[in-house]
Amino acid sequence: MQILATLCYVRDGDKTLMLHRVKKQNDMHEGKWNGLGGKVEKGESPEECAIREVREESGLEVMDPILRGFICFPLFDGENDWNVFIYRFDGYNGTQQESAEGHLAWLDAEELKQVPLWEGDRIFMDWLDKDQIFSAKFNYHGGRLDDWSVHWY
Repeated sequence: MQILATLCYVRDGDKTLMLHRVKKQNDMHEGKWNGLGGKVEKGESPEECAIREVREESGLEVMDPILRGFICFPLFDGENDWNVFIYRFDGYNGTQQESAEGHLAWLDAEELKQVPLWEGDRIFMDWLDKDQIFSAKFNYHGGRLDDWSVHWY
C-alpha cells in the first residue's frame, strides 16, 4: 500500500521546531525527534495537509509552505511505502501548545546533532536550505538505513 504524507520543518531564525515522540502508544517513531506532519487526508492537497498538521501538532498557524523535496521510504513500516512531501516554513503566528504526540522544542543546528533522529533525517535536513528541490529514496530495514539516493531539480 502507498501512504502519502507530509513532513514539515518550521523555522524561527536559526532554530527548527522539532517533536520528541514520547507520548503516543505503539509509535514507530518512539524516542526519535521528528519534524511535524502526518498523512494526507482524502480530498486534501499536500500543502493543506502540511498546514493542518503543524496546527494540530503545535497550535501554530503557518502559511506559504516552501516545498523542499519528496522522499520515498519503501516498506518503511514493514508493510507500506511512505511517500512524503518535505516542507519548510519560515514563519508562523499564534502561541505554541503542547502536542499529544510528544514534546516540542526549538533546536538549533548543534542541538540537532545531539538528539536521536532517524539516520536519513540527518542527511536530508541539510538539504532544507538548498535552492533546489530534491527527490530521494531512503531504504530502511529493521529500523536501520540501508542505502539512499537523491536527484536534484
